[in-house]
Amino acid sequence: MKQKTKKNNSPWVRRIAVIAACLLAGALVAGGYLLMGPNTRSFGDKKYFYIPTGSKYADVLQGLKDQEIVSSPATFNLVARQLDYPDRVKAGRYEIKKGMGNLEIVRILRSGRQSPVKLVINKLRLKEDFIRLVSSQLEADSTALRAIMDDGVYLRQFGLDTQTVMCAVMPNTYEFYWNTTAGKVFEKLEESYARFWTDQRKAKAAALGLTPAEVVTLASIVEEETNRHDEKPNIASVYLNRLKQGMRLGADPTVKYAMKNFALKRIWGAYLEYDSPYNTYRYAGLPPGPICTPSVKSIEAVLEPADTKYLYFCAKADGSGYHAFAETFKEHLENARTYQKELNARGIK
Repeated sequence: MKQKTKKNNSPWVRRIAVIAACLLAGALVAGGYLLMGPNTRSFGDKKYFYIPTGSKYADVLQGLKDQEIVSSPATFNLVARQLDYPDRVKAGRYEIKKGMGNLEIVRILRSGRQSPVKLVINKLRLKEDFIRLVSSQLEADSTALRAIMDDGVYLRQFGLDTQTVMCAVMPNTYEFYWNTTAGKVFEKLEESYARFWTDQRKAKAAALGLTPAEVVTLASIVEEETNRHDEKPNIASVYLNRLKQGMRLGADPTVKYAMKNFALKRIWGAYLEYDSPYNTYRYAGLPPGPICTPSVKSIEAVLEPADTKYLYFCAKADGSGYHAFAETFKEHLENARTYQKELNARGIK
C-alpha cells in the first residue's frame, strides 16, 4: 500500500507563502506604477517639449533629459519601445501636462499631435525685426527666411519686391506649427495679406492713384505719426494732398527710418540732409517701401481720408498726443514755434 504524502500545513509555511504573494503583488503594482504612473518632472501646469526636424529616437531621449520633461527616461523608454514609438518620431512642439504618465506622453508624441504656436505680430519696422520674431518662436531658419525676403524674383509672384516685402507682414495673431518652414510661414502671411485686399479696397486704392503696396507704405507713415486713431484720416489727408500737389512728403518718421535711429525725439536740420531714398525731405514721392507694419486702422485712414485742404501739421504743445493742422505754411509756422518752445522748455533735444 502506498503511503500518502503528508501536506505541510504548518502556520509558518502558510505565513511565508502569504508574505511572498504580497511581495510579488507589491512588486507588480510598483512596477506598473513606475511604467504607467505619473512621470513628469517638477514644473507648472504644463511644459512644451520640442523635437527638432530630423530628430531620431535617441535625440528624443536626450531631449527629454535636456529639457527636463520626464523623471524616469528608463521607464519612458520601456513604454515607448512597446508602442513602437522609436520608428515613428515626428518633429514638433508638444504640450506635456504635469502628472502625465509614460503611456499618455508616448501616445501624444507618436501621433504628432502638436500644440500650435500663436505668433503675435505688432508694429515692426525692419526685416530683421520680423526675422528675429519668427526665429525666436518657430523652428523656421532665419537664414532661409531672409533669403526669401531678399529674393526679388520669388516675391514678384505676390506683387512685391525686396523693398515692399514687409507689406505682407500685417499686424495680427497667426497660428503655426512650431516646425513650419520659412517658406510656409511667409506664404501664410502673404495669403492673409491677399485676403485683406478685397476688390473693394483695391478700388479705393485705385481711386487715389495708388497700388495696395503704396497704400501700406503711406499708412506706415501715418502709423508712425500718431497713436490717435481718430486723427489718422486727417494726417492721411495731409500726405495725400501733398502728393497731389507734387510736394515732398517731408515726414519726420522717414528720416528716423533712413538713419535707423528710432530713438530720436527731434529732427534737426542736419538730419533732413541724410541721403537715403527713404528720406522724404530729400526725395519726392513715397519711400520705396513701408517704414513699419501699419495697423488696419492706419490703412483704412489712407483708403478713406478726411476731406481737407490741410498741407501741414505738427504736434500740439499740450502733450495730448494730438496734432495742430494747417492749410498754409504761415499758420503752420505759428503752430511749430509754439511746439518747439514747449520742447525747449522741457529740455528735449
